[in-house]
This record gives sequence, structure tokens and C-alpha cells, in this order.
Amino acid sequence: SILRLFLRLLLLLLLGGGEGERRRRRSIMSVLPDEIWALILEMGTAFGRLTYRDLCALAIASRRLNRLARDPALWATLLALDFPAGRHEPHDKATSVKSLYRIRFERDKARQLAAARRAVLYAESRVAASRKRLEELESSLAREGKRLKAAVSELADLERARCSNWTASVALNVWQPQVVRGRQKQIVEQCTVPVESRLGALKMEIKVCKQQIAIFNKAYNEEKKKLSEYNEALTSLKYHPLRSNFDSTIRHSNKQKRLKQSSDCKTILS
Repeated sequence: SILRLFLRLLLLLLLGGGEGERRRRRSIMSVLPDEIWALILEMGTAFGRLTYRDLCALAIASRRLNRLARDPALWATLLALDFPAGRHEPHDKATSVKSLYRIRFERDKARQLAAARRAVLYAESRVAASRKRLEELESSLAREGKRLKAAVSELADLERARCSNWTASVALNVWQPQVVRGRQKQIVEQCTVPVESRLGALKMEIKVCKQQIAIFNKAYNEEKKKLSEYNEALTSLKYHPLRSNFDSTIRHSNKQKRLKQSSDCKTILS
């Protein structure tokens, strides 16, 4: 809209460029009477085009705008727009509108910070739980791998033993007398677990182990994907653009600017 464009242009004229350029622009715009400035600020706040940040920026532009930006009517409008839920909250009548705005602003900021901390704690708990789940799946995979290896080894031994027994039985049938063969058959029949039965059990155990390993591998890959998503969400929650690793000089300069702006904002809000 035209009003929004005008307000942004106003801020650019007052705050943009070098110090000499800003002084020249302010001197040009100082010809506007206070009534026009008051009307501009009133319309800007009423239509939501000027926020408390904009008022702070205008307040540090000049003493004249500092005085106009302290108008209680402006802060009353901002209070109603920014904190409509607290319109009917009881408050001390002696408290100025600006002070009331600052109190509710700080309260809302504290509430937002608490919500952000809760979100970070929840995200961290999800990451920790996912890592624990991955450790459990790794242990299960290792356990099933050992079972599979032991079953395969035993199956191979039994296969070799059965083959050797078959070869030996053929030789015995040819060379040993019937009495000896009968006695050996009796001994074999007295075995607790027949070889064929054990071979079948081992084959079934190997099949079950492979199925379990496939299930655990699938669950492991899915959980690993979830962990990656949880880590990304946690990184996004913890990310702050002002904490990026810029050059130390630029970082120090930005820090000084932020401290100055914060001090000026506290001044206008006080």
C-alpha cells in the first residue's frame, strides 16, 4: 500500500546512508510540522505498518522523533494490537502505557523462550531415545548374528558327521559280520536326539535367525532415518543466525550495534 511504502521510505531516509547523508535528509524533512509527523505515526501504528521496533528506530533518529514516538496513544494502539488477550488484565493505573507494553512484552518474550526451551528439550529427548533404540537394535543384530553363525557351524559339522557315518556304515556293511552291525544299529537307535531331527531344528533356527536379522535391519534403517530427522529438527530449533561463525571483526561490530540498539529500545520503552 501507499502508506506502507511511505513509511519504509521514511525509515530509509532517516536511517539509511552515511552520517552526513542522514543529517542532510533529516534537515530536509524537518520542515514537516509535528502534527504531520504525529499523524503519520498514528496512521502507521493504527494500520499495523509501524511496530515497536520501528518506533525505536525512529526514536533514535532524532530528538524530535524521540519525543513524538513517546506518545502514549501510539503505545496504547500497539498494546491493543500486539497483546489483545491481555486487554482486560488488571494493572496499576499509575503505570504508563509504555511501561505496561514493556511488562507484557517481556512477559510474552519469557513465555516464548520457555516454549522454545521446552521444544528443545523434547527434541533432545527424541534424539536420545532414538539413539538408545539404535543401540538396542545393534545388540539384537549382534546376538542374532552369533546365533546364526553358531547354527551354521553346527549344521556344517553335523553334515560332515552324517556323511562320514554314511561312508563308515557302507564299509561296515561290507566288512563286518551281522552281529557287529546289529550291535551298532542298536547303539544308534539309543541316541537321545536323532541326527536328522537335529539337522531339521538347525535349519529352522537358521531360517528364523535370518528373518529376525532382516526385521532388525529394516527397523535399524528406519530408526536411523528418524534419528537424522530428529537431529535436523534439533539443529533447526537451536539455530540462531546471530550465532553463526562470521569473521571476529564483523561479529564484534554486529555485537556493538545490537547492544546500542537494545539500549535505545530500552530507553524508548522505559
